[in-house]
Amino acid sequence: MKKLLLIPFLLFATAASAQGNMNQSACARDVSRLCRAQMNDGDMVILDCLKTHRAKLSKACAKVLTDNGQ
Repeated sequence: MKKLLLIPFLLFATAASAQGNMNQSACARDVSRLCRAQMNDGDMVILDCLKTHRAKLSKACAKVLTDNGQ
């Protein structure tokens, strides 16, 4: 679970704090649903997993990735 909390900081380091909380909540379910096996492998591995499963992401998480150049 600790890795899940770090994702927004890595992916969205330039986002405002309030937006960071939205980013975290937007992708938290997708990470636990689609990338559970990679949760202990580091943030970049989780990001790659999300990108691999882009078609299955929630609209909110997909938007966050797109808005941040991912």
